[in-house]
Amino acid sequence: MPGNSQRKGAIRKTSKGPTAGSGGRVRRGLEGKGPTPKAKDRPNHKAYKAAQRTDRAQAGRPRRRAPGSDEWVAGRNPVVELLRSGAPVAAVYVAEGAERDGRLREAFALAAEHAVSLMEVSRGELDRLTAGAVHQGLAARIPAYEYAHPDDLLDRAAEAGEPPLIVALDSVTDPRNLGAVVRSAAGFGAHGVVVPERRAAGMTAAAWKTSAGAAARTPVAQTVNLVRQLKAYQQAGLMVVGLAADGEVSLPDLDLADGPLVVVVGSEGGGLGRLVAETCDQLVSIPMAGDLESLNAGVAASVALYAVAQARAAG
Repeated sequence: MPGNSQRKGAIRKTSKGPTAGSGGRVRRGLEGKGPTPKAKDRPNHKAYKAAQRTDRAQAGRPRRRAPGSDEWVAGRNPVVELLRSGAPVAAVYVAEGAERDGRLREAFALAAEHAVSLMEVSRGELDRLTAGAVHQGLAARIPAYEYAHPDDLLDRAAEAGEPPLIVALDSVTDPRNLGAVVRSAAGFGAHGVVVPERRAAGMTAAAWKTSAGAAARTPVAQTVNLVRQLKAYQQAGLMVVGLAADGEVSLPDLDLADGPLVVVVGSEGGGLGRLVAETCDQLVSIPMAGDLESLNAGVAASVALYAVAQARAAG
């Protein structure tokens, strides 16, 4: 009831006097906390985060996986050709009750030879996995390609004690041309191939097959901006030459072949882009007889790399 001072909580006790031991807490609160840490040592500061990114980059350059999920190759002939090419097949899938013919037996033998997993699934499941493609009871799964960093190609040349030789492709969209360039790069001693990340062919199953296994030995690097990457190579001491029908230097007269070099090959239709051409130190033409004006990207790269390899051997 009101005014009952005996009820628990009826009287609010307050104290304005000092609490026991409060003097020590006050003194500790007034003590200095030492010098302010440097920006790079404060976890929430942007300088600290920038230093962390630099440390991670110096610890190693992670390879960039191709966007999207694994790729599927469907059909007996395509799968056999893929296994023959040495592509990194993750698994081979065969439909239950599929007719055993020569191609299927060869696929089984190649899968066993390359230690590729062989999976038996229902025909309906194989239809689902291949998105309704005509698989003839056989399909293969390829993991997304892991691209190298463009600087890895320079490291590869340094490890071999050779002047760098790199092939850069400007908007080449046919994966078979990419595969052919990778094969030529491996055959003529190039240290790798650089492709743009967008509007260009990537290392698909078609590129793997055309490379005839060379893609397992020659790295392909991806760059967000080809012009910027070419300038970075120039700053590293490489000369950049572009193949063009109207080049001012004929390929046999190229005197840069025995030094650090980037050979840029243009797209199948338009050739080199304007900015790429302006970035090149020299534009080089391949002399041809008759009315043929140009070669496709794969053939042009092969001819240029052969000429460079001959010049280096002679030097």
